[in-house]
Amino acid sequence: MNGNGRPLIELENLEKTYDIGTNKVEALKKISLAIRENEFVSIMGPSGSGKSTLMNIIGCLDTASGGVYRLKGEEVSGLNSDQLAEIRNKRIGFIFQNFNLLPQLTAFENVEMPLLFKGESSKARRVRVEQLMAQVGLSDRMKHRPTELSGGQMQRVAIARALACDPDIILADEPTGNLDTRSGKEIMAIFRQLNEERGITVVFVTHDPGIAQQTRRIIHIRDGLVESDEVIG
Repeated sequence: MNGNGRPLIELENLEKTYDIGTNKVEALKKISLAIRENEFVSIMGPSGSGKSTLMNIIGCLDTASGGVYRLKGEEVSGLNSDQLAEIRNKRIGFIFQNFNLLPQLTAFENVEMPLLFKGESSKARRVRVEQLMAQVGLSDRMKHRPTELSGGQMQRVAIARALACDPDIILADEPTGNLDTRSGKEIMAIFRQLNEERGITVVFVTHDPGIAQQTRRIIHIRDGLVESDEVIG
């Protein structure tokens, strides 16, 4: 789905500088871009380009050194750590290359975790988790622990967990990086369905051109700058 809604992410002259010893390293250099509701975007760039730094700031895992970041019209740049944590918990769904599932919990319990933090009732949690597990095709794996699941199944659980609190945006960091080709294609099909049928905004960070070409827009980052920004579908 092409983004034709309101701006969801707005960055204006965003900067990030790290102090490493006596040196200052400019990870991001006055980046300005917007991602609209319903977009399916990939952010590409070589190692050290700044793409992970950019994703961490968009995901409220890190803060910028300068510039403006607005999420759904709300100024994020000046929020404190508690306010940033609240945005992460309620409005952003994260999916990582290594799944980040808790090994001692079942698939059901991993997906349920964000709803516990949200204070949902036991009945509401059960209904929501069962819906999400069905959506990712794992209704028969809810009682399995991560060690009893394949890589593709673990990433499906991670997707269900990311969707638990109905976020504004899904941020996916190399989500197919640890998967075989078949599992990777299945996971990409789920992301396309979420975007096209449910209108969820999805932002990938990837080094894989083949994965990026399956999104609708590719933003190339190099040396802390936007090198190119191409709509492809």
